[in-house]
Amino acid sequence: MNLLHAILLGIVEGITEFLPVSSTGHLNIVEKLLGYQIDSPGMTAFTAVIQVGAIIAAILFFWKDIVAIVVAWCRGIVHADKRDDPNYRMGWAVILGSIPVAVVGLAFKNAIETTTRSLWVIVGALLVWSIVMAIADRRDHGERTMVDVTWKDGLIIGLFQALAPVFPGISRSGATISAGLFRGMDRVSATKLSFFLGIPALVAAGGMEAISQAGAISAQVGWLPTAVATVVSLVVAYVSIAWLLRFVSKNSFTGFIVYRIILAAVIIVLIMMGVVAA
Repeated sequence: MNLLHAILLGIVEGITEFLPVSSTGHLNIVEKLLGYQIDSPGMTAFTAVIQVGAIIAAILFFWKDIVAIVVAWCRGIVHADKRDDPNYRMGWAVILGSIPVAVVGLAFKNAIETTTRSLWVIVGALLVWSIVMAIADRRDHGERTMVDVTWKDGLIIGLFQALAPVFPGISRSGATISAGLFRGMDRVSATKLSFFLGIPALVAAGGMEAISQAGAISAQVGWLPTAVATVVSLVVAYVSIAWLLRFVSKNSFTGFIVYRIILAAVIIVLIMMGVVAA
């Protein structure tokens, strides 16, 4: 992979990782257009590894919140009288919410890396989940915020998150935000919880691919382009996070839903015209 392609893919990852539009779907499409084999071990690993850059951006952006959650969780484990702290409950929500995606990721690892990386799967997931997002976004949302999150919220939202790696196009953030809205959370809180749940899941996925597919990345992509794309995704994702939180505080997700439908239509046209192979 040349560095120009690496920079482009890093930008795509950074912009789309936390938006409910499917970063994996976008990366697969752009990789296809650039002529790469998206189901090869090297490209699959590359896609997972550069997501770590975006996750590092989330860690930096929410550093104070993350430290508060970790400290409160540790205190609550040791001292029973500290368990009323909302950050203690948030710690359990993140832990329990991370279990489903880990189980599904390991159970369906082969399918995730090969079968479901078809553009037709992405098209179907984009369209079907747009309907789910529309229903969630139009519900009468309650007043639940981050301080109201429980372990049950984490587990249910984590189950939704587990769908994303199996069906690229759903979007991990789209799945978790929708679940948060179904649980009666406001848009900003549902979005922030999506960030927190994504940190352990994507760090683990990227780390595992980096270790298990190090040889494939080296032979098929190259570690320099992978590192460049990861750094670019970090910088771009940091800006994207700040923008998204401001956006959802004043707007619905209608724009993202419309975009997903248009993107699905564009992919169908590209496949039918033979510009890209499914």
